[in-house]
Amino acid sequence: MQHRLPSIIRAAKHRLGAHPAPSTVNWACSLYLSQAGRRRYSSDVAAVKEKPYYLTTPIFYVNAAPHVGHLYTVILADVLKRWQLLKGREAILCTGTDEHGMKIQQAAANAGMPPKAFCDSGAEVFKSLATKSNTSFDHFIRTTDPKHRDAVQHIWFLLQDRGLIYSDKHEGWYSVSDETFYPTSGVKQIQDPATGRKMMISVETGREVEWTSEQNYHFRLSAMQDKLLSFYAANPNFVFPKLRHNDVVSSVSDGLSDLSISRPRSRLTWGIPVPGDPEQTIYVWLDALISYITASGYPWTPGCESLGGWPVDVHVVGKDIVRFHCIYWPAFLLALDLPTPKQVLTHAHWTMNRRKMSKTEGNVVNPFYAMDRYGVDTMRFYMVHDGGIVDDGDYSNEGIMGRYKNSLEKGLGNLVSRICSKTFDLEAAIEQGLDGSDSKGDCLHLKHEELVRDIAEKVADKMAALEVPAALKEIMQVVSNTDKYIHHTAPWSLVLPTQAKERNKTIYLCAEAIRVVGILLQPFMPEKMGELLDQISVGKDRRGFAFASLGKDRTYGVGASGRRMKLFPPLSEECE
Repeated sequence: MQHRLPSIIRAAKHRLGAHPAPSTVNWACSLYLSQAGRRRYSSDVAAVKEKPYYLTTPIFYVNAAPHVGHLYTVILADVLKRWQLLKGREAILCTGTDEHGMKIQQAAANAGMPPKAFCDSGAEVFKSLATKSNTSFDHFIRTTDPKHRDAVQHIWFLLQDRGLIYSDKHEGWYSVSDETFYPTSGVKQIQDPATGRKMMISVETGREVEWTSEQNYHFRLSAMQDKLLSFYAANPNFVFPKLRHNDVVSSVSDGLSDLSISRPRSRLTWGIPVPGDPEQTIYVWLDALISYITASGYPWTPGCESLGGWPVDVHVVGKDIVRFHCIYWPAFLLALDLPTPKQVLTHAHWTMNRRKMSKTEGNVVNPFYAMDRYGVDTMRFYMVHDGGIVDDGDYSNEGIMGRYKNSLEKGLGNLVSRICSKTFDLEAAIEQGLDGSDSKGDCLHLKHEELVRDIAEKVADKMAALEVPAALKEIMQVVSNTDKYIHHTAPWSLVLPTQAKERNKTIYLCAEAIRVVGILLQPFMPEKMGELLDQISVGKDRRGFAFASLGKDRTYGVGASGRRMKLFPPLSEECE
């Protein structure tokens, strides 16, 4: 079937006038053609400049309020971004909202609001979540943005031009909640215990499905099977953790069916129209996935493809949307010979009392309330430390309180208070450093020196492997070991003048542990670690990764002795 060129393409061709028409693959939308004169990036500059490290969260559905799962995702992504900044690399983080599809259309109708007004309200809530959690996002993409609509229609046209889209009748079990079709093998019948009603649900998500028969467009996903398998083989760490990578490979190896990528306009009006066919609306997941490349500036000005960060270094997503990000998304990109994301970090979910959170059960946690109640950095710390990558984390107020008291208040906070005590001359200890000690062979001292010297690289290895919770636990182990070290060496008992060097050495090694830990914890607790480094007078220009090692800074500690600030004061009883 012959389709008209999208209006945006016709407009671009009209502006080019008598000049030769560009090929469809190299076409750039009018937005980027108009910016080219202002940006004036040359291909030489683009080639020389290192690509920014690009991270994304999923774009979140605005049909319901955020929950702690959303908070966990944005915090993980932000920690990864801040880690890159700590190491001195430019980094870009994109988050945003998914505002099209039948689920949104129905939610807006139920709220008695026009879809766009409903989406505007929901987008602001998710933007507030990112802002309140101190997530340092650079882009907040919305699928209702005009630039995104242009990119989606452009990609549709390119896929169509390559013969990868066709029209056909589609039948199957469709879930409005999941916005996807399921095969017969992926559904089962249950009886609702509350109403006794028999219904079909998805085995994977437990959400209701209904039999649907309609005429729509399909993407030749089956034709991408070999390309995908070759891609996974060449990129064995594409999906993290490995068990989900293996699941993806197994699923694709079992065979792929072509993917329905549009819905009849008679059923779904709220979405991006199919170019050249106003009776069809583009499938929400094709629409949504393209947001990641839209935010990077696609379609790119030639020579500037990587300036916006593409390809993505890490997509951070929940385990429930692995299929879309790890099969459909690379298939679309491979089909167009576009660079694919480097990795997808797929994390587990949060439960309460080992049961899935749901509104029906009344155990859904409001993330705004949690941050107000316990503090933003407390929640950032707790969620990363106790959250799951492979296995689900179990959320509890008691767990938050316990983690705060043991790890932060009585752990790191108490250690800082001890070192900044008037009992010790911190400046003199730092000035002496490891010089002139009478017990350089002492096993306790040597062990602690090694601990502080090696921790940064250990954490860096964990972060490079996307083992974010494990990286945090490595840092906190230093806190625990330093607490044991100061207890065993008891520097407060070394009061004789002849013991001054030994006392100073112990205090110096403890101070170095605190300084290094403070630097490494900045991505996890940016506000509190700023306070910690201020408390021990670490210079603003000496808080990067390069200084996170033993002896890398001998200029701090000025005026810190006796500065007994409560870094982690006791939480009020109301939080219990």
